[in-house]
Amino acid sequence: MREVIVQVVTEERTARQAYDLICDFRRYPELTDKVNEVVVHPPEADGSLRSDWSVIFRNGLMRWSELDRFVPETLTVEFEQIKGDFEVFRGSWACEEREGEGGGSVTVVTFRSDFDLGIPSLAEILDPVAESTLRDNILRILEGLMGRVAPMAPLNLTAARHG
Repeated sequence: MREVIVQVVTEERTARQAYDLICDFRRYPELTDKVNEVVVHPPEADGSLRSDWSVIFRNGLMRWSELDRFVPETLTVEFEQIKGDFEVFRGSWACEEREGEGGGSVTVVTFRSDFDLGIPSLAEILDPVAESTLRDNILRILEGLMGRVAPMAPLNLTAARHG
């Protein structure tokens, strides 16, 4: 299982604004040429929804359907593939306000995912490519949503998870 963590900081959006923008999956194809299509289905009674994704991956397309759970109280979104090209694909988005270096407020957005392509014999070759592609796509989406973002090294998250 591969883990991808992308963490950025922006001064251009509040955490609530960032969360609202992230929840608007329909806009993602406008923000990067790597997201081919996102179809968002009507919400379920519990507020979750299903979304169908088509993303350019190398010379082809990766397709999957995921179940998305929105938690506005904590400004988080959790997702998990329910069918598709990955063996496993799940993760979350989180937005939080932090104090910036100059004393003002900044927003930190964290994307975290675990994935397994389900091809053990090619994992050494394909997994790093998939990880890099996913990381690049997430950064492009965040730049499109937030405007100017500065990538952060998510060392504190990795250390906390493994420590």
